[in-house]
Amino acid sequence: MANYKQILVAVDFSEHSERAIERAQELAIEDGGALNLIHVVDYFPAMDAAYDGALAFSVDMTDELVSASKNRLKVLAEKYQLKDEQLFVEVGAIRNEVIDKADKHGTDLIVIGSHGWRGIDLLLGSTADSILHHAKCDVLVVRID
Repeated sequence: MANYKQILVAVDFSEHSERAIERAQELAIEDGGALNLIHVVDYFPAMDAAYDGALAFSVDMTDELVSASKNRLKVLAEKYQLKDEQLFVEVGAIRNEVIDKADKHGTDLIVIGSHGWRGIDLLLGSTADSILHHAKCDVLVVRID
């Protein structure tokens, strides 16, 4: 079995992603590796439905979503005894940001949950497939009952 020294877990703050964190933490402890968490804020312009999506609001909620995500990651960090430098919030397409962070951080294992209520749900289908086929490291999909 491979010894994973840098493990990156994609989280969406659901109970399902917490199961993925728990599994990744078990592997990190077994292998003496570092556990890192990433949450990706999917960038999308706010649209006014009255204009059939042709007009974007002038309000961009990205900064607020990033700030809220950082706060929620800090709560997880306390629960799983992680440091600030082990937490990442990125803005963009989930699959691209997870793979980019894994490449730049020397990750040798990406861990994702098999389903969730929000963001991790997007990792099923084309996103999970993209991560599996484009990641330069191992990918563990944790099945959630």
